[in-house]
Amino acid sequence: MRKFANWPTTYPAPDWFIHDRFGLFIHFGLFSVGARHEWYMTTEEIDPKTYRETYFDGFDPDLFDAKRWVKAAKSAGITYMVFTTKHHEGFALWDSQFTDYKITNTPFKRDLLAELLPAFRQEGIKVGLYHSLIDWYHPHFSLDGLHPQRNNQEARLNNDQRNMTLYQDFIAHQVEELVTQYGKIDYMWFDFPYSHRDWGWSKGKGPLDWDSLRLETICRTHQPDMLLNDRLALGRGITTPEQFQPEKPFEKDGLPVLWEACQTMYGTWGYDRDAQEWKSSDMLLKMLIDTVAKNGNFLLNIGPNARGEIDTRTRERLQAIGEWMRLNKQSIIGCGSSIYSPPTDCRYTQNGLKLYLHIFSYPYKQLYIRDIAKKVRSIRLLTDGSEIFYRGYDPQEVITSTEETIGPDDLLVALPTVKPDTLIPVLEITLHESDEKNGSFPL
Repeated sequence: MRKFANWPTTYPAPDWFIHDRFGLFIHFGLFSVGARHEWYMTTEEIDPKTYRETYFDGFDPDLFDAKRWVKAAKSAGITYMVFTTKHHEGFALWDSQFTDYKITNTPFKRDLLAELLPAFRQEGIKVGLYHSLIDWYHPHFSLDGLHPQRNNQEARLNNDQRNMTLYQDFIAHQVEELVTQYGKIDYMWFDFPYSHRDWGWSKGKGPLDWDSLRLETICRTHQPDMLLNDRLALGRGITTPEQFQPEKPFEKDGLPVLWEACQTMYGTWGYDRDAQEWKSSDMLLKMLIDTVAKNGNFLLNIGPNARGEIDTRTRERLQAIGEWMRLNKQSIIGCGSSIYSPPTDCRYTQNGLKLYLHIFSYPYKQLYIRDIAKKVRSIRLLTDGSEIFYRGYDPQEVITSTEETIGPDDLLVALPTVKPDTLIPVLEITLHESDEKNGSFPL
């Protein structure tokens, strides 16, 4: 197993995660009924009892069909998923025995998790569970500056009656349910520590508040092959930046870092009926490519609506990405970064002898590629498999005002004048066998 700065040798090998690269994040819960993102319980300072009275009895995703969700994911080229079992609102989307605030007590009555996970597994998509360490509904989760009752003076006066030890037991019991009652779980995605926050009258919570070591032990005992993210704040696990694309691959102390870019299609994670700032399919695809080019995984979020359907705008983007992945997935799945520097506004990914050049801005007829002239065996356009002509340095060539000067280690690639009918054209560059060692990120 390759060494990573954030991955202990006692953890299971993350080979499948590095290989699969493209995941689907699914945010779903009572907040889907409010249809204005997933944090409005606290941004609008809604009392937990009021929140339950408003949304719980009317929660009925009657159009939910696990197979339709899986079909949308599969057709988009998704290889693993992460589903919200419980968000900060405290509502459980499975039949938990430790709360009555759960989906089986709503008009829907069914255990959504019990239907969803087998459907994804059946299609060969690995399953992950998101679980919030925050629970604004639980009576023993103490108030702090993020809690919706933070400005309720009576609640703050009674804050010392909340017993976080009891909450630790509660969350441990729920996590144990998830990792023992729903078959093999490939990835546990906890959310999130904020111990660095200080509001004067309260401080943010971290690993001691929810007893992260206990949760890690539960996960490792019952699911020893399961991967964990870093949000137990124990200094280990997959790094999970949100809404952020780094400039280069993450490294620490001279070692690579396992990481995953978590990105939404619009500004927030839960269903937002009135969202206007939607990212285009082209932008989302470029973010996927950029992430893999920097040795990361891409976790693309969707937020189904309150009736359990993936809305049209989301489906359109998944379909567009899926059509591109159908033709170009070998430039993503199993790939990582390359030691070579791509041309301007392009990205390289690499898998052994296959170097993939993703052309973000399509040029007129020619593309100048540096430093690989002696390494290239052939080039083809991945979209249709057609041959791409190229030429290198010729010391006998007579350069006039109409010829391009080519450096000794460089190539001039002849592209079709008209951009191929695909969002991002990809050139597959096959290297000579002696250069296989140059492929980055071997397992």
